Amino acid sequence: MPHLTSTTASTTGTGVRTGLGVPGYAHPLVAPAQWAALARPGTPLDWVVLNVASGPGSRPDPHCLEAAGRLRNGGVRVLGHLNLAHGARPFGDLLSDAHRHLDWYRVDGFLLDRCPTARGALPEVRRAIGSLRAISDSAHIVLGHGSHPHPGYAENADQLVTFSGPWADYRFSQAAEWTADYPPDRFCHFVHGVPRGHLEEALRIARWQGAGTIYLTDRTDRGGRADPWETVPGYWDEIVSRIGTGVSE
Repeated sequence: MPHLTSTTASTTGTGVRTGLGVPGYAHPLVAPAQWAALARPGTPLDWVVLNVASGPGSRPDPHCLEAAGRLRNGGVRVLGHLNLAHGARPFGDLLSDAHRHLDWYRVDGFLLDRCPTARGALPEVRRAIGSLRAISDSAHIVLGHGSHPHPGYAENADQLVTFSGPWADYRFSQAAEWTADYPPDRFCHFVHGVPRGHLEEALRIARWQGAGTIYLTDRTDRGGRADPWETVPGYWDEIVSRIGTGVSE
């Protein structure tokens, strides 16, 4: 069974408040049902990522503006997708994308996807976060590492994605010991390929490891050939009913 490397975090697992963070669905024209499902009352969403075209796109998209506005009007935080390319993204390009997200879609913050994990990259990521907060002082910043980074990153962002990957890896994963020093609402887990019969086990692992924001799906990446997050899981209503107040058909 998966376990924590710290007994302190383990004792807090049973009381973890869990919400859903959506890494980003396909374009609203391609996936209208998925975006409509997100706007249904009672869905326990922490935030939803808007990824128009590997970022904000080259021009304002009215369909994305409508979808984002519907969520924001319902009290759901919308985050703009920014690709850090593991630290290789030019700083100016990153800020340009951030400005477009704010100007065109009025986002409430950002997911910095493909964020570095090493200590040496921390100053540059810290610089980027400082610049993002300068242009949007209330921005909710999520660092999309996908694995446990150097603990210094936790001091600079609102949340860290410390797991993103397949169920086969997640079910035997461990939380880094340093995560026990922070509350569960600092950490996010994204897991694909979770069979319906293992849904409760996956939720239990997230709570044991102290992840307050999660996204579970039965979709897979088909060996790296597909994006498992772009469509709603087949058991979406079951997840919602287990975590939140439930959604009727």
